[in-house]
Amino acid sequence: MAELQLRSLEKTYGNGFRAVHGIDLDVEEGEFMVLVGPSGCAKSTTLRMIAGLETVSGGEIRIGDRVVNDLVPGKRGIAMVFQNYALYPHMKVTRNLSFGLKLRKMAKPKIARATEDVSGILEIESLLDRLPKQLSGGQAQRVALGRALIKSPDVFLFDEPLSNLDAKLRASMRVRITDLHKRLRREGRPATVVYVTHDQVEAMTMGDRICVMKDGRIMQVADPRTLYARPANAFVAGFIGMPEMNIVDAVLTREGGVPRLSVDRQTVSVPDGLAHRISAPDGPVRLGIRPQHLDIVPAEAADAFTGEVVNVEFMGHEVNLHVRVGPETLVAVAPSAPEIAAVSRGDRLGLMPRGPQIHLFATGEDGANISLSND
Repeated sequence: MAELQLRSLEKTYGNGFRAVHGIDLDVEEGEFMVLVGPSGCAKSTTLRMIAGLETVSGGEIRIGDRVVNDLVPGKRGIAMVFQNYALYPHMKVTRNLSFGLKLRKMAKPKIARATEDVSGILEIESLLDRLPKQLSGGQAQRVALGRALIKSPDVFLFDEPLSNLDAKLRASMRVRITDLHKRLRREGRPATVVYVTHDQVEAMTMGDRICVMKDGRIMQVADPRTLYARPANAFVAGFIGMPEMNIVDAVLTREGGVPRLSVDRQTVSVPDGLAHRISAPDGPVRLGIRPQHLDIVPAEAADAFTGEVVNVEFMGHEVNLHVRVGPETLVAVAPSAPEIAAVSRGDRLGLMPRGPQIHLFATGEDGANISLSND
């Protein structure tokens, strides 16, 4: 295995469209790095440049101690798992797994041992004599994974490999892939992985670290807990977390040195856990509160936003309450206790922000998180 480094990586197409804007990224040896972002953010383009399937317009790709910009895919020491599996339809599973090793002219006994090892790891021994058309989606994806694993590459590249599977099977394959990564690490043969997805659940549950992208730029690179608790900007805050973070227009003021936040002329005190982190001047800000960090309190309670319930989503063990506060709508997640189950549209409730979990962002679509300044 080897580390992967991207330095000032750029991609500009012939029509002048600049898809990737000089990004820098380090993926450590044995790390599971996830590239995540909305459609069109250039995560797959970045992956394809690493693989050698897209030309590089500028910058450098380094795998281990080699700059690979000008190397063909087969010389880069990578193996790629695609969304559509890309299995050879006329070859049985055994040959699909071993074909790459045969091209390398590996001795037949070694190929046989490698095929046996990989099929055992992925529990596909019973599938070896089947053709791809005889496989389910999950089985085909495990064969595609085995075909990459058998090559012992320096870097594994995954391009939305689970997007064609149903929700239950996706969850199962997430666990299988991450368990395999951990197993290889325990066995002393760690796998360096770059995994592309648009699904933040996949990103949060699979990645050692996550690279959040937007419009060909990197918004933040961090472990899942840091992305959730300390988003660098409003884009990351709104993209990571389900339901997504409430981000609304607010005004920051100080009365006697004590910071306060107003939404539609309703004002709450800034908790001590947040107040010491705020260095921004008084004026307009973007207030960010995760739905899980809003407590349901009686209407007109002190230090709470009061509004009208406009929608109730029963999720089983939880209820999502959509509460209109002036021109804004705040979503709160509450346990489905009897008192919450009795809430209906038209009711008035208070929403109290919970302690230091509030975030303040500079105005603008991707405004920086100004509540991390002094933390």
